[in-house]
Amino acid sequence: MNNSNTGSLPFVILVGPPNSGKTTLFNSLSGKNFKTVNYPGSTVEYHTAEISEKYNCKALLLDSPGIISLAPNSPDEKVAVDSLYNHPKYGKPDLVVLTLDSSQISRHLLLAKELIDSGFRIIIALTMNDILEKKNLRIDIDKLSNLLGAKIIPVNGQTGDGLFQLTQAIKNELKNNGSPKQYHNPNLDKGNYNEYLLKTYNEIEKIKDQVLVPVVPKEKLEQANAELKILNDQLKEKLEEPDNLTLKIDKILLHKFWGLVIFNLIMAGTFISIFYIALPLMELVNDFFTFLSGSALDFLGNTWYGNLVANGIISGTGAVIVFVPQIFILFLILGFLEDTGYLARGAMLVDKPLSKLGLNGRSFVPMLSGFACAIPAIMAARTIRSRKERLLTIFIIPLMSCSARLPVYTLIIAYLTPPEHLWIGGFALAGIYLFSVVSAVIIAGIVNKFSKTLIREKSHSSFMLELPTYRKPKLKVILNNAYVNSKMYLIKAGTVILVLSIFLWFITFFPNTNPKINTQGLDKEEIETLINSERLENSYAAKLGHLIQPIMTPIGMDWRVGVSLISAFAAREVFVSSLALIFKVTGDGSTQNSLLTAMRNAKVSGTNQKLFTVATSIGIIIFFVFALQCISTLAISRQETGGWRIPMLQLFIYTSIAYILTFITVNGLRAFGIQ
Repeated sequence: MNNSNTGSLPFVILVGPPNSGKTTLFNSLSGKNFKTVNYPGSTVEYHTAEISEKYNCKALLLDSPGIISLAPNSPDEKVAVDSLYNHPKYGKPDLVVLTLDSSQISRHLLLAKELIDSGFRIIIALTMNDILEKKNLRIDIDKLSNLLGAKIIPVNGQTGDGLFQLTQAIKNELKNNGSPKQYHNPNLDKGNYNEYLLKTYNEIEKIKDQVLVPVVPKEKLEQANAELKILNDQLKEKLEEPDNLTLKIDKILLHKFWGLVIFNLIMAGTFISIFYIALPLMELVNDFFTFLSGSALDFLGNTWYGNLVANGIISGTGAVIVFVPQIFILFLILGFLEDTGYLARGAMLVDKPLSKLGLNGRSFVPMLSGFACAIPAIMAARTIRSRKERLLTIFIIPLMSCSARLPVYTLIIAYLTPPEHLWIGGFALAGIYLFSVVSAVIIAGIVNKFSKTLIREKSHSSFMLELPTYRKPKLKVILNNAYVNSKMYLIKAGTVILVLSIFLWFITFFPNTNPKINTQGLDKEEIETLINSERLENSYAAKLGHLIQPIMTPIGMDWRVGVSLISAFAAREVFVSSLALIFKVTGDGSTQNSLLTAMRNAKVSGTNQKLFTVATSIGIIIFFVFALQCISTLAISRQETGGWRIPMLQLFIYTSIAYILTFITVNGLRAFGIQ
């Protein structure tokens, strides 16, 4: 939740159904650039901001998750409705601003009626008027205002039309009366709700017939009046017509065959772009940290503190930050797909195959969000009404390859593929993500078969989704969203990486004994390499690693990879910085290129066998595809499922699967002569 210190400002909540223009209006009134999404329930947190000073209206504005009524059907809707009645931090609202889509008035008036019947003081911001006018229809504002007993202001959040009038209406309403002490609608009780719905929809139909009028040029007004009866008979049919451009596009994108082909191409193109487009930026970041590390070592000298700053802090952190361009591009593409309205179509396309696995289309958005981070993805599962489907979705989300795994995949792919053929790496990355999705689907089907034992929930599934019209994405908002998410990734990972980098440097550098080696005939660089190698073999990390060596030997790896895998449980991306720190003492530097060189030269401890072969490298990828993401995933899973049972099952099952399949992969490839 984004809160600010607002003192005693009046508290105004912005509510509305999904896709009614609520967040666009919030951004326009506040001057912020929070993400606008086009599928219901995707935002489970709140955004708060003061109304911009240019409107001369002092109030705290809160943008809440989209709801269709005051009778919640999912956990996130319940949180939104409960906070509407009494927000846990700001208390009862002084005023409610309701966004109402004029082109969907027969559906969206339900929320308006419920708010009014519950005693809320509301102002209605009437949106999407341009879409309605394309159908040669308009809303009679004065008549609708009189019938509802509420102030109505037509607005356009993108162009700014009506925003000054809206803020003045808010200002005047806040001055006039104090807010009611109680909000209550007895008809929302379960026993009366069906009867209340029937009565309310009958009223809405009558209201719609009175306020929905045709747009007629002045010169044809007399003729239109004569034909008004005929036009009125056509109003309902016209209102239900979708946007023509949206209808034409959906004929292709929602086609039972071509729709799936295009969907798969878009997903593949996304991950190929992540690998290919980001490379020049990654090289710039890599060169910067190489220069920074070298400068620090030159300035501080080859002392323990110089080594700590250069190889422990700068290189350890830089080994992960180098992948930020890829993460930024991932969020950029996902933001574009969200803003255009395509993700809602993706949910429709995958609903049928997901239903075979005990899921439905609402699971698509949380699963796709899992490619960015499992934590918001698991929270997004609150939108799923069926508890069984919600728990099953949470159970499989860790199998989605999050952005924290991206540095690991990229490093291994760079190790396996020649730099002159980047397209191979792009297809390899897309293949890994496709493999993770297929694996999640298979495991979801298996878990669904044993759901009585693992999930212990019974429920009936239903899936309804209102598809938004296609809209031109706002580049400024998409860029800001990608920047904010990348920044959050750095903040979230940065502290963990810094602490672990220092810890890993300490256990690989100390006890720093003076090794006895024969330096005869060796140059300075070779002597330094031997000293560092000997130091590593006698370090605290080596002593820890030898304890887990029996576990690593069957999968063709040694204790150094084992220590990196253990450190990765704090955060997956730490695996790369851990390798960089461990192998810093056997290579020439700590940049990605020198890390790759060190990996190519690395031998299994005590043998002459190569450590990183094709078989073991693919084995590492397999391990990361299946292993649980991080400690934070366990914590959020426990929070959202209400206990430790499912998180512990995830930890045990996925870690076991990861190790077993890594063992089969490495030894299977070796059996076929692939080293």
